[in-house]
Amino acid sequence: MVSAALLTTIAGGCLFAAYHLRRAEWPARGPHIAIIAWQALGLAWGISTIGALLAFGLTSYGRGVAHGLLALARDASVNGAQLAAFDGNRFAATQVVAVVAAVGLTLLLFWGLVTSFVQVLRTRRRHRDLLELVARDDPEVPGARVLDHPAAAAYCLPGVLNSQIVISAGALAVLDRHELAAVLAHEHAHLRQRHDLVLLPFSSLKRAFPRVGFMEKYYNTVALLIEMCADDRARREHSPRELATALVRFGTAGGPAVPAGAMAVVPNSQQPEVVTRVSRLLNPAELSRSATAAVLLGSVALMTTTLALWHLPM
Repeated sequence: MVSAALLTTIAGGCLFAAYHLRRAEWPARGPHIAIIAWQALGLAWGISTIGALLAFGLTSYGRGVAHGLLALARDASVNGAQLAAFDGNRFAATQVVAVVAAVGLTLLLFWGLVTSFVQVLRTRRRHRDLLELVARDDPEVPGARVLDHPAAAAYCLPGVLNSQIVISAGALAVLDRHELAAVLAHEHAHLRQRHDLVLLPFSSLKRAFPRVGFMEKYYNTVALLIEMCADDRARREHSPRELATALVRFGTAGGPAVPAGAMAVVPNSQQPEVVTRVSRLLNPAELSRSATAAVLLGSVALMTTTLALWHLPM
């Protein structure tokens, strides 16, 4: 029961930390580090929640979660489909419910991840097929497809072999060549760093728990941090003011909704996010080395402790 209590504490602590991390100011100074913290919290929450349920359900074995699962698997193989190990002499009804709930949560999280991945792949494939019909190459915009649309838009479609950057005629009309180069660098950063894969686990959580409101908020928070990461990569090659001006032009010009599966320089022209990104581009501030080390060490300690508790005897 000790491991169950500790894992439950970690699961609750992850939710508490996520609540405060979303409202903290330091992630804007170190978006890459903040994303690592979000990944550690999300992964630790899932592992600790499932582990707490299993730790309670497998208490009768007294071997910890990992070894208890092996013992349960051996019992299942011996007793076949009847699973005689789940009898009244060894397991209480609440323990059976806990194990079933752990299995159900695991399947739910896996389902959310797989379905999100498959849906994104299908959507991108359909969009690429559409671009073949309506988009064109332009020698003045090398490496990008131009879409004849009056609204200002720029986005990328990540892929393994056929990644594409799309920019609208409306965007070309409002950007000068320096601003355009900064926007393209931003989109190239998304592709090189595979930000779509970083965001995928959070979109799968949103899909797995559609009625849990804070999942949507956490997804949006991580998505904004990813845009900041791409901004930081672009400003290494271009003036931050040029990128900031481009963001303002996109935000004020308005534009169509970002296609599903794409990553846009200004997702759906969200004004508050644009203001935040412009502000940090014009007034850069780096996260201190001590704060960076603290976050990284804390993330490693959280994951190590969570995994270690799966092997703690009950």
